[in-house]
Amino acid sequence: MAGLKELRTRIEAIKSTQKITSAMKMVAASRLRRVQILVDKNQDYAENLRRSALRVLTEIEQEEQEKGIRYIRPSLLQKSRKEQNYELYVFSSDRGLCGAYNSNVAKKAVERIKNLRQQKKNIKVICIGKKAYDIIRRIFTDLDITLSANLGKDVSYAEAATRLGQYILQRFQNHDFDVCEIIHAQFESAISRTFEDEQVCPLQLKHSGENLEDINRSGNAFYEYLPDKLTILEQIVPIIFEDTIFQALVNSAASEHGARMSSMDNATRNAKKMISDLTLKYNSLRQSAITTELIEIIAGADAV
Repeated sequence: MAGLKELRTRIEAIKSTQKITSAMKMVAASRLRRVQILVDKNQDYAENLRRSALRVLTEIEQEEQEKGIRYIRPSLLQKSRKEQNYELYVFSSDRGLCGAYNSNVAKKAVERIKNLRQQKKNIKVICIGKKAYDIIRRIFTDLDITLSANLGKDVSYAEAATRLGQYILQRFQNHDFDVCEIIHAQFESAISRTFEDEQVCPLQLKHSGENLEDINRSGNAFYEYLPDKLTILEQIVPIIFEDTIFQALVNSAASEHGARMSSMDNATRNAKKMISDLTLKYNSLRQSAITTELIEIIAGADAV
């Protein structure tokens, strides 16, 4: 009967674990829904911002070619001549139990670090999240790696983006680095995400692949600007920079919650299967024990 007791204890332990993983799955799903709303709402806003800035920048470049003049770009768009000192910000999680999410972020960061080392660049890594920090520090023992100060558990994503954006911008203006890149997850769905390396200083304006020759007009109508193009560009570029940080934060959060929800769902299913298998084994052993006892009783009665 000792075997039956051990199986019964193990089944109860797995049932308890199943309750925990099921609860964690529901919590992750609830958090994912909230963050996903921010991701969806910000997508069109961010695309329109970048489209507007790219339109102005394209017209400025066309004027420079036609008139043979040179405009002074906003500081966030000005490239350093040497591009020797790199600062990498890696967005990961402080907690585990989210599958391969943190290891994939760290893998992307490690690939970029190795690539920059081959180019003989100076690298400083700042980790937003403890998990990637532990992995990268274990691989590169001689690298300058720091764990960012806590942005605050009660701080909104917008406030966190503003704080981090101001910190990065201040270091860029102080010439503490030449190029700044952020490595983060790009949320696609609860079970799908990609991992990107995005340059934010100097800011790179990306577009959706449209024809740049037609970007400065809508149909047959051309855009006019008030105030002048350069003033508009100077005002919109810092907003895009801060929004890029915001997007990295919310996409990382959504990817983390999606990965944790998927991981806990798999754990719950596995626990259910284990309980089923162990229950079947328990019933089989119990039936064997009962049969053995009956045989012993009948044999004793026959002997009398």
